Amino acid sequence: MGAPTTLDQLQQAISRNYDDLSKRLQQVARFILEHPNTVALETVASLAEQCDVPPSTLVRFAAAFEYNGFSEMQNLFRQALVEQTSSYSERVKLSKSTVNTTIDASHILEEFSSSNAFSMNHMNHHFSQEMLNKAVDLLENAQNIYLIGLRRAFPISSYFAYSLRHLNKTTHLIDGGGGMLIEQASNIRENDVIIATAFSPYAKETVNVSEYAFQAGAQVIAITDSKISPLAALSDVCFDIKEAEVLGFRSLTSSMTLAQTLLVALAYRLNSDGKMGDTKQIEWKH
Repeated sequence: MGAPTTLDQLQQAISRNYDDLSKRLQQVARFILEHPNTVALETVASLAEQCDVPPSTLVRFAAAFEYNGFSEMQNLFRQALVEQTSSYSERVKLSKSTVNTTIDASHILEEFSSSNAFSMNHMNHHFSQEMLNKAVDLLENAQNIYLIGLRRAFPISSYFAYSLRHLNKTTHLIDGGGGMLIEQASNIRENDVIIATAFSPYAKETVNVSEYAFQAGAQVIAITDSKISPLAALSDVCFDIKEAEVLGFRSLTSSMTLAQTLLVALAYRLNSDGKMGDTKQIEWKH
């Protein structure tokens, strides 16, 4: 078949062949899919350390996808980053280590601000118009909308619930209150949509409810962080978000921006169809 010639082709090939890779190569695959900008900017030695594998494993990984060396594969990541980023200095800044920098509130604010801006600036390259429109179509036509996102993902689902109710959509937030997670999900049916949000290490409750919804014939919109997330195979639309990470803490800014994008697009869609009602009334409810 030959080596993939674009980053998108490579990512799809990795996702298709993931289960056939050895355990070590799967470690590399997960890292490469979740951290494409890091792959573009770092050395082989640094990437091997972050993947917790020997450098030779990265070479073997590249060979598994028919590249002559790791650098040939890495060039796809670099080309994609160059296309997405106008300033080289911005990329260099993002790759700098903060180990020798004084850590205080102003430094953390600066790091989160710049990293979040970088992440959000590239979302419009990552999600196609077709993906976004399909998600809005599903929400518009859903009989019921179910929402699940636990632990770190909970703010995303709760924001969806808050906003969708103001749009007069029948909405159910699955949060497991009172230990009733199964009962909250038990009425999901074929004409319903579930928005499932989960990030590594992926809450098993979210995955289980998503599997139940999938088997019930409901449509699944996934918001997650990798093409090999357990939600990806269950979804009709899968948004894999590359959030900013500072000092080991991951942001939710890009995920929230996506949520707002879908909700505002849905609001305009409903308003144009005469379904949303008076916008002043919506403001009063807020």
